[in-house]
Amino acid sequence: MLMIGLAGTALADAEHAWLKATGVAGVVLFSRNFSSREQLMALVDAIREVGGDDMLIAVDQEGGPVQRFREGFTRLPPLSAIGAVYDRDPHDAVRLAEEHAWVMSSELRASGVDFSFAPVVDLARGNAAIGPRAFHADPAAAAELAQAYVRGMHLGGMAAVLKHFPGHGSVAVDTHKAAAIDPRALDEIRRDDLLPFVEGIEAHAEAVMVAHVIYPAVDDRPAGFSTRWIEQILRGELGFNGAVISDDISMAAAGAAGGVAARVHAHLDAGCDLVLACFPDVVEEAIAAVQGRAATDPQRLAALRGAVASTWEGLTDNPQRDRFIARITTLHPVAGPTPEGQA
Repeated sequence: MLMIGLAGTALADAEHAWLKATGVAGVVLFSRNFSSREQLMALVDAIREVGGDDMLIAVDQEGGPVQRFREGFTRLPPLSAIGAVYDRDPHDAVRLAEEHAWVMSSELRASGVDFSFAPVVDLARGNAAIGPRAFHADPAAAAELAQAYVRGMHLGGMAAVLKHFPGHGSVAVDTHKAAAIDPRALDEIRRDDLLPFVEGIEAHAEAVMVAHVIYPAVDDRPAGFSTRWIEQILRGELGFNGAVISDDISMAAAGAAGGVAARVHAHLDAGCDLVLACFPDVVEEAIAAVQGRAATDPQRLAALRGAVASTWEGLTDNPQRDRFIARITTLHPVAGPTPEGQA
């Protein structure tokens, strides 16, 4: 099944057919799809009017450099700012992670968006794409904050997506731009990078996004193309039963599989439930590639749908929201946006 990207702030004629196509389960929104809250809510309504009420709608609304919807939404600090608090007051940092998650998720749910691809639980160890998006370099700190963030998302009525499995933080290369190879042994990855995923799964995260990184000591294919990583380690060893989501198939590192159709098939064959086709220029080929494929387990998709949400009016009348925003927005200056496609 696919989650697809759209071109602009309103549905184009060709996109009506995409939303009705077999195998399209949802839409990934970006800053190119946003001009205001009112416009966003109209677009969400239009997507569901065409694609059906079960159409999933998602976005990257992490905070810091990756926040697609800005005007009219709380400007969220990067997760690294919470990690910095952890070094001096772990208890307060845990509270801040829950509050950050609740503000993010409650605002998206009030806008009709089902979920954000969050939290980033990679370790903050110098990766060019991750940077301040990660909580902390220490696995135990990242794991505790990941659990708190998942709790906060659930309180806000939103499913959580742990990314980027099995850990994108310890390899320097940005997979948006080039192939990335992490040569470490599986025991080291288990000890360090997998710990936040283990704790996030314990907190009942509903989905995991898989990295395009290659870990040759484990498999010579990127993790998203690897039954070893998805079926044996994530599902078998870690006991994860939720949805497995690919990273964007347009990223350079996904080219290890070949063209668009080959990338889609490689992810699905490895055990991914949802494949992200974030750029409109690959959507038609991706849709053609999923025709005749078995459907994703509907229970895994249903778990990603947002819970009943407050209206924006209800949110603005909530003094708890005011307290949370006052605390999280003093953490760190917010960063500028990243290019489209960052996930």
